[in-house]
Amino acid sequence: MVIFGAGSPVAVSAQDRIAIIPHVASIDRLFVQQDTIRDIHPAFETLYPVAIVYGGQFHIYEPDMGKRAYRFAAEAPDRFNVPVGIRAAMPLDFWGNRIACVVTPEVFAEPGGTAIIFHEFVHCYQWETCEPRLKESLGVYRKAMEGKDYMWELKHPFPYGDADFVRDYKGLLSALGTGDEGRVVSIRKALKERLSRENWEYMTWQEWKEGTARFLENEVKVRFGLPVNRGGMEPPFTRVSFYAGGELFIRQLGPGLAGNIEVLYHRIAD
Repeated sequence: MVIFGAGSPVAVSAQDRIAIIPHVASIDRLFVQQDTIRDIHPAFETLYPVAIVYGGQFHIYEPDMGKRAYRFAAEAPDRFNVPVGIRAAMPLDFWGNRIACVVTPEVFAEPGGTAIIFHEFVHCYQWETCEPRLKESLGVYRKAMEGKDYMWELKHPFPYGDADFVRDYKGLLSALGTGDEGRVVSIRKALKERLSRENWEYMTWQEWKEGTARFLENEVKVRFGLPVNRGGMEPPFTRVSFYAGGELFIRQLGPGLAGNIEVLYHRIAD
């Protein structure tokens, strides 16, 4: 066990270990829950590292699939001032750029909190299978990287308030909800023609990346007997609306297609 800091890694003391142990039981429950959902999608065939941020530190745990338990792996200073309530998946530069689910501790006390962790595990799966390669094909991504805009997925200036877009995306969500496939095709064609290439890429990227995670999050919630997440269905539209639209589009395309997430991306972005 090591702590990553500004200097060389050092051993974690017994006192440090004791301070982190209270979260172990909560994380270990993920193994039990995985048993009930692993058949839903290949993303749930394994578990991923979890970084819990509190006390100004990242506390990183990684799964031991053989022992069916998480073990404390490393600790590092929180240089990002991570806010309470974060639910994310990201490669950790201080941990060899390995992907991890990043949360703050209260997630384990929230109803449906572990379903959100499995949502973030879907992003870990995307990262480890095809996400970096797919992003390289996007002009909106390459432009963001040229400008060192590493928050582009959150802050891209999409024209959410444009009257034509609002009308069309509202109509799209309605058509997806009623299963009107012909209208869905017509509206998506109109959106692709009207939006700039970068905005179309951004919309369909979010529909794929977050729509897949929302779809699987809701499948998990149904399995756990929890209320599903329908956020983003109504104006004013935001990027969260693409989570909702992506999920509904995936359901129309057929949940079986979601098993191959790279093929799914190309189908959504077409």
